[in-house]
Amino acid sequence: MSEQIHTGEMTAGQAHAAAHGEAEHSHAGAHAGGHMVGYGTYFMVWLGLVALTAVTVTIAGIQLGSLTLLTAMLIASVKTALVGYHFMHIKYDNKIIKVFILVCLVIFLTFWILTFSDLSFR
Repeated sequence: MSEQIHTGEMTAGQAHAAAHGEAEHSHAGAHAGGHMVGYGTYFMVWLGLVALTAVTVTIAGIQLGSLTLLTAMLIASVKTALVGYHFMHIKYDNKIIKVFILVCLVIFLTFWILTFSDLSFR
């Protein structure tokens, strides 16, 4: 096994597994073929992001009053979810990571609500 590492006959996953004393099909093998996302998915998400950006720019030019900021924030939230879910592969993460992200989002939203409620009642 160590001879294969020195001659370069092993894949990166096999070398990682050998270096850490793991079986080839365990941790290293799971990352190598765990989740393959096609280019079509990335392209469709990109098109969605471009379309939402166009909607944001269009809405900025329309006089919606106090709804302009709210609409822009909602669109930005959808874009953030798309990027996190698809490009950052959150949909493949463990449940505990998703819970931590949700807790952070709730705390962030709480600060936003408190800030805007303070500004609106001045």
